[in-house]
Amino acid sequence: MVFNMLAMTLGYNKGYSEDAPDKEALEHQAGYTLVEFGAPWCAHCQTAMPVVECFMKAYPAMPHVKVFDGKGKRLGRQFGVKLWPSLILLKDGHEIGRWVRVTHLEDLNQAKAMLDSGG
Repeated sequence: MVFNMLAMTLGYNKGYSEDAPDKEALEHQAGYTLVEFGAPWCAHCQTAMPVVECFMKAYPAMPHVKVFDGKGKRLGRQFGVKLWPSLILLKDGHEIGRWVRVTHLEDLNQAKAMLDSGG
């Protein structure tokens, strides 16, 4: 599957991209993928950025898809995103975990346990 390289990087992705992959592309992604929905001007998203960056340091080979979400943005609606930032962990294209408005690294302990145990 080919993703827009602005939306997806391996390891931490610094910027939100308005050019999101389609849900079908994510469903065909092998292994683990962290999908983050938010907006660069969102205060909650800005608070979460260093937490997500620190979390992703332990998983430099895991894709991080960072989607600029908002009104009329299809992917966020398909995932039922209501609040930002929303972090969704996929395994082989299927959602296995979701975290909303993380503020501390400990908020992602469950995600870490899933990734470290293979899932």
